[in-house]
Amino acid sequence: MIDMLAAGQQVLASQSFSKLLGTQLTAFNEELVELQLPLNDSLLQQNGFAHGGVLSYLADNALTFAGGTKLGVAVLTAEYKINYLRPAVGSKLIARATVVYAGKTMATCRCDVFSVAADGTEKVCATAQGTIAKIA
Repeated sequence: MIDMLAAGQQVLASQSFSKLLGTQLTAFNEELVELQLPLNDSLLQQNGFAHGGVLSYLADNALTFAGGTKLGVAVLTAEYKINYLRPAVGSKLIARATVVYAGKTMATCRCDVFSVAADGTEKVCATAQGTIAKIA
């Protein structure tokens, strides 16, 4: 039996940009994908909130990992939409993604991104939906 989490962590480790940001894959199975990203000053915009591009990256990557649980590792994001709900502040971000529907070559996935305060309180700050496509 394949250890899905360990396999997913190897894939994440091969992504230079994810390594640069310090992203961690903390759950990877057919029910849930969870990525965590510690927030630091280099990821903030001028008002002290996590930059929208950081939230978008995290949602995109979580959506793609979720699609990969059904379609295999050779997948890409075909499209996605993100709604920013509130400014993200705190010690880290968590993206949680699930598969809504999977066919043979495409999967529709959804993701919520949460900001986490120092005391562990989570607040949803963005939500996204995307289509993940099998490429091989």
